[in-house]
Amino acid sequence: MKVVSDIIKGLGAAMLLLALLACEKPLQSEVAPAHDEEENGQQTTDTQMPDQIQITIAGKKLIVKIENNSATQALVGALREASITYTASDYGGFEKVGALGRSLPTSDTRITTQPGDVILYSGAQIVLFYGSNTWSYTRLGRIQYSSNEELKSFLKAGEGDVSVTLSL
Repeated sequence: MKVVSDIIKGLGAAMLLLALLACEKPLQSEVAPAHDEEENGQQTTDTQMPDQIQITIAGKKLIVKIENNSATQALVGALREASITYTASDYGGFEKVGALGRSLPTSDTRITTQPGDVILYSGAQIVLFYGSNTWSYTRLGRIQYSSNEELKSFLKAGEGDVSVTLSL
């Protein structure tokens, strides 16, 4: 009978040990992935979706607050590998449009755009609005600017082709 009693005590101790181990706090490396330090001082993980990207035209930079959708997720994935530069042209007196050089997923809905809107058109063209239009687009984000004059100057509205660089 003593042997059975010793076995039961041993099993009880083993179960207690397992219960304590299950409650133990995991190692830090198991909880949080490594962080990359961003230029603006914010930290993001490799899998965390940022809320903004940068747009550069003629050496000037502005921030684009981005939507969280499949198109922006694909765009951010591409930007994690390298910045994207494309040429944008004036169209209709209210936008700059250019081929992105790749296709992104679309979720088009009828939108009336406003100055500053960054839109995906036909899955592979980026439209930067300095005016307004209504069409079925996928919204990517909105350029952060202080006045319509600043936005038009930044986009070189009505001045012909510009080189646009998108980056994280």
